[in-house]
Amino acid sequence: MTASAERGPERGNASDAAGAVILAACAVWSLISAAGRETRPEGVLLALLAVAAGFACGRICGTLLPVATATVAALASLVMAVIWRHGVPGATATMDTAPGYTGAAAALLVLAAGAACCAAGATHRESLRFTLRMMAVGAAGLSLGLGSTAGCAAALGVLLCSLASARMHCRVPALAGFALAAVLVAGTSWAVAEDVLPDGLTVSLEGQLTTNRVQLWQDAARLAREHPVRGVGPDRYAELSPTAQQTLHSDGKPHSAPLQQAAEQGVVGVLLLGAAFGWLLYALWRSPRGTPVVLTAAAALTALAALAGVGNALSFTPVTAGAGLLAGLASARRPIGDGGAAHGVGREREPHGGRDGVPGHDPQADRAGL
Repeated sequence: MTASAERGPERGNASDAAGAVILAACAVWSLISAAGRETRPEGVLLALLAVAAGFACGRICGTLLPVATATVAALASLVMAVIWRHGVPGATATMDTAPGYTGAAAALLVLAAGAACCAAGATHRESLRFTLRMMAVGAAGLSLGLGSTAGCAAALGVLLCSLASARMHCRVPALAGFALAAVLVAGTSWAVAEDVLPDGLTVSLEGQLTTNRVQLWQDAARLAREHPVRGVGPDRYAELSPTAQQTLHSDGKPHSAPLQQAAEQGVVGVLLLGAAFGWLLYALWRSPRGTPVVLTAAAALTALAALAGVGNALSFTPVTAGAGLLAGLASARRPIGDGGAAHGVGREREPHGGRDGVPGHDPQADRAGL
């Protein structure tokens, strides 16, 4: 075995270790921010557990049956979005009821589109590939039918990225673009909350976001300024936000994951949230899977991050578990020997520096969508 082949698993283990450290830090900081207060950190801990469990399950199933697992995940997300659109099981908040709010159903449909496109990128059968991509189109249409224009646009964006990634071999620029997109969404939501944008742009965005949501963001920004280090404590936003208390059928959330982290866990919580997303992209960069599968999963996770930046998607356990599962599927190792090919996984190849410098990257595997 060559020296580069020996370094490949080590680099994969490094990304796993980084993920474990980041998730553990998120859990510890939620307990620190909750110390000495009447808070409820259980929701944060449950979300972290869901991500970890989903990622581990995706790693295992992605090595054994990647196409079948991704297809089942897509179908399950579609079914949950339809059946439980008025209340998702395992939710740490009630379902969005205000018009225009992006809720769990939209997030589940984006994950369904991402899983379907990942399965399409990992199969050799053209007919199955077409069917899976039509499933992604169906997820976008269903999201529009459920009243979520943002969810529909995000699902279509995932599909378009999947189609474009079939011709790409260098994943680094695309992953950097996805990271930048997530930062821009988070930055825009913060700018709206602080009212630092030009008046015309602010009015336009407020019309799309609704006045109520902008007021929720402003309350979160105020709490973050008043408690910059530890925040007010997990799940205390509802009792300290005047807008949330006055809103009919309010779920007590600011409908923006970065702003909620800033208000409830301070600047450290925001940095850890960004680190968790960065870890997922890093794990995908180091993934031995083909670039089309990797970039499709990254597009879906970025779309989910965008929805979480302006909505309440991460308050639902099935969504966080699905995100972890998708990342695990797209970063799973290939099995060694001929048996992997029987499952549509492809043979394990010695890691080497490909055109994007990723250990294990193989141009032939990319063309096969593996």
